[in-house]
Amino acid sequence: MRSPIVCLFLLVIFNATGHAADSGVITIYHHVATDTPPSTSISPADFRLHLEYLRDSGFNVIPLDTMLDSITAGQELPEKAVAITFDDGYISIYDTAFPMLQEFNFPFTLFLSTGPINNSQPGYINWEQITEMSDAGVIIANHMVEHPYMLERIENESDQDWIERLRAELLQAENDIEMHTGQSHKYLAYPYGEFDKAIKQMVAEMGFIGLAQNSGAVNKSTDLLAIPRFPLASIYADLETARTKFEALAFNVQQLSPDTPVTSNHSPNVTLQFSSGNYNTAQINCFADSEAIPMQWLDPANGIVELRPTKTYDGRRWRYLCTAPAPGTNRYHWYSVQWIDPVK
Repeated sequence: MRSPIVCLFLLVIFNATGHAADSGVITIYHHVATDTPPSTSISPADFRLHLEYLRDSGFNVIPLDTMLDSITAGQELPEKAVAITFDDGYISIYDTAFPMLQEFNFPFTLFLSTGPINNSQPGYINWEQITEMSDAGVIIANHMVEHPYMLERIENESDQDWIERLRAELLQAENDIEMHTGQSHKYLAYPYGEFDKAIKQMVAEMGFIGLAQNSGAVNKSTDLLAIPRFPLASIYADLETARTKFEALAFNVQQLSPDTPVTSNHSPNVTLQFSSGNYNTAQINCFADSEAIPMQWLDPANGIVELRPTKTYDGRRWRYLCTAPAPGTNRYHWYSVQWIDPVK
């Protein structure tokens, strides 16, 4: 049940904009710095450009719990809704991002890996700083204890022992966060965005919501155990690239098969079902590595299509991306399929 505070927040937003929507965007950042790994970093100057663009372009930056409560209940969001999240707990989040976000009066969520915090690891924030942010209204949520590759097993570990180990680490991180901040939202951001069917089942049994790292907008059809977020670091930190993602809209789509992102096949087929929405299914195109993927419409009347790639993809993680224009706008519907080969 939505809290009175959340209801009041949405009422204020709707009164201010006069518009509601069924789609929102969640962003993910890590470092806001110029001396950290480029693959997970955005410069302070570029981060400020993002915030200025959101402020000046009519976006509604809302708390993550407001967005998740709304899509869980199948209720509308404010038009152009964006929720900002950070992963890990690096010092630049406190030193650089936090003051900027306060300046713009933008709420955000911090997903913490609690091990580095407890061990006073250099480059990370401490519990005093986390408590300060929590007291200022920042949502503090779970990113496990040691930021593990959750798909990896200890030698000779059984399926049951593997899941129980992950369950214990998830609970330990949640308990640490609650002890220091009083917060327990039961939101898990999967480290590295990696998960499979068994992990999702464990997360569901624990009453958690799961957030991934594959790109896409969210709506009431979104899988609450694999919620997409747009990473905005490295080449994706550029405002011209980021603005397209801020503007993204969700498809009404379900992945029919396979039921897990884990595969040893580096050219896997996938079957999707696109239900009706503010898009023309004939305009849906899907890509990987910026190249079109062949699509076979198995049941056009019911929006069922199979993606049949002819190219082999490298690496531990890769994605298929599907888009379609929203009529009468410059915005695009956006959905991605995550693949993971944990042997790589």
